[in-house]
Amino acid sequence: MDIHPAAPTQRAETQAPSRAEEFAMHFTSTPRGARLARHLVSHRLHERGHPYGTPVNETVTLITAELTTNAVTHGRVPGRDFHLRLSLVPGTVTVEVSDTRTERQPRLAPVADPPDEESGRGLLLVDALASRWGVVPRHTAPGKVVWAEVGCSSIR
Repeated sequence: MDIHPAAPTQRAETQAPSRAEEFAMHFTSTPRGARLARHLVSHRLHERGHPYGTPVNETVTLITAELTTNAVTHGRVPGRDFHLRLSLVPGTVTVEVSDTRTERQPRLAPVADPPDEESGRGLLLVDALASRWGVVPRHTAPGKVVWAEVGCSSIR
């Protein structure tokens, strides 16, 4: 019996990718760099089957906004960029943001923070929206990687 590989099929615009895909880029450690990273993630998700306005696109874009803002605000080392990596595998989207600062590890804000504080709750959002998230040391340079994983099937 001969086995022939299936011919490639045209993917519908709203289908998730059927194979692993990755996007990675360095950005300046500025608010503009964080904003650009957020827009590029949303655009990349749109191109890969998670259109603008869908729960997956909005969730991953919000998580990206929080992680890149933290990298710019707390992980910035003058003259050093932050790095973003977006991985799409069937059923899961992972965002990784790395910076070069090692002495300040991200943590969840204590619940006792006054409710009128303007910052300090970004990781609470990440914790609520992501299936899993964490912080690991960078292997290629000093610093850390903050990552968040979103299960596409768990978002409605």
